[in-house]
Amino acid sequence: MSEPIVSFHHVSMQFPDVLANDDISLDIYPGEVFALIGENGAGKSTLMNILFGMNKPTDGSVVVKGEEIRSFSTREAIARGIGMVHQHFMLVPSFTVAQNIVLGCEPRVNGFAYSFSAARKTVLDLVSEYGLQVDPDAQVEDLGVGLQQRVEILKTLHRGADILILDEPTAVLTPQETDELFAVIRRIVREKNMTVIIITHKLYEVMAISDRVGVMRQGRLVGACRTSEVNEHLLASMMVGKEVLLEPFSREKPADAAPAVTVSDLFVRDDRGLMSVNGISFTLRYGEILGVAGVEGNGQRELVEALTGLRKPVRGEITVNEQRATRASPGRIRSFGLSHVPEDRMTTGVSRDATITENLVAGKEGRKPFSFLGLHLRKGKMKQYARSVFDLFDIRAAGVNTRVGTLSGGNMQKVVVAREFSFDTPVLIISQPTRGVDVGAMDFIHRQMMNKRGEGCAILLVSADLDELFRLSDRMVTIYEGRLTGEFDPAVTPREEVGRSMMGLTGEDRTRFEKTAAADTRDT
Repeated sequence: MSEPIVSFHHVSMQFPDVLANDDISLDIYPGEVFALIGENGAGKSTLMNILFGMNKPTDGSVVVKGEEIRSFSTREAIARGIGMVHQHFMLVPSFTVAQNIVLGCEPRVNGFAYSFSAARKTVLDLVSEYGLQVDPDAQVEDLGVGLQQRVEILKTLHRGADILILDEPTAVLTPQETDELFAVIRRIVREKNMTVIIITHKLYEVMAISDRVGVMRQGRLVGACRTSEVNEHLLASMMVGKEVLLEPFSREKPADAAPAVTVSDLFVRDDRGLMSVNGISFTLRYGEILGVAGVEGNGQRELVEALTGLRKPVRGEITVNEQRATRASPGRIRSFGLSHVPEDRMTTGVSRDATITENLVAGKEGRKPFSFLGLHLRKGKMKQYARSVFDLFDIRAAGVNTRVGTLSGGNMQKVVVAREFSFDTPVLIISQPTRGVDVGAMDFIHRQMMNKRGEGCAILLVSADLDELFRLSDRMVTIYEGRLTGEFDPAVTPREEVGRSMMGLTGEDRTRFEKTAAADTRDT
């Protein structure tokens, strides 16, 4: 085996309240895809932030390309060929794709005026070289998250990176976008001999893309091995220190209970004014989990926003707990007995500048025992309540006074789930509950959802993760281009059938698709 391109020697990182990395020694080799996995707060991102120069270790040394790093800064890391794409993108929304990619190293005419044409050519050359298709003239704020990630990767490659760190790269991607990203990773590793380090929670992706995998737990590296020598169950057990199976739940079929939510002939426009929900009708009953499966961007977000009062429908009817909720405000709908776990925890799920206590109590601060006559907050009671929820949901942080913006993405998600579940409402609308969450936290959240179901709660679950939907749902519906294209019993329905329905392939279209797929198989 060749010499390591990156070596960590007994690296530790001590923050005021926590030892994030504890005596880590690890070698990473050129031309490999190395996956780094672990629970939320295990220290994965901290270790990679050290490599990228964002943190200086309190002990130990880091060697890159045979040379020990003396000065830890992002400028120094970029100069050494290290690039990092963070979980939460660092783009300027009002800038074009080209302006974002060349930001900081803008092409100039005669060394003075910014050259738009040169910036466009730079992007087009990168697109041609790496196969990541983007429009250089598009504004970033108009792009979906998958395309924004491509912009981040191209920006990093433009700076000459041959060691590429991807922090939770598939957390916001559709299955199709994930496949495209993995194809690009394989190509650049093979053709450019690049080293790619992926921080992830998704074990099946580790098995699909990586050559080697390192497992971290509570700040320590518990093992590094070839991916071909392990399996998902072994990796999960190494991550959490005990066996985690994530098998489907055994449960009785729900009784034919009364409707909790009814939706009739609902039409909703998206931000562009286009109809994204086209005549959807369904019933959600108490004591059941109804899963909504679909490739992201097919109307799921607009449907959930209409149900929760965040977006006004064009027409149709929504009833929540026998209350007409079609054009009611979010506060009014919450008073009907509906809680909402939003898909985007950063934008609508948490207040990053507020503490864990303030986020957990949000929506209850005017109630007893947290308020005196609605005029004075009883902060002692708030902290006492927050500590109990903090412990119940195993939120990993120094304490309830910690600012939420300093938490890992998975622990932010736990804060959102803990707050909404603690309202004890009879209806829960949940979007992407375990996006960016480790396998242990995922299993915990799933069990909390099953407990709510057992208490008679009606749960609408929107997820891009078919494994999650099959594990939890009593019924599933598929959505394509704003229309429901099928209803299924997950216990007896093959995944392939659900997948075809997610693509809108029904009837003659499905038959034609299957014949084409069979022909393609014969040709190969």
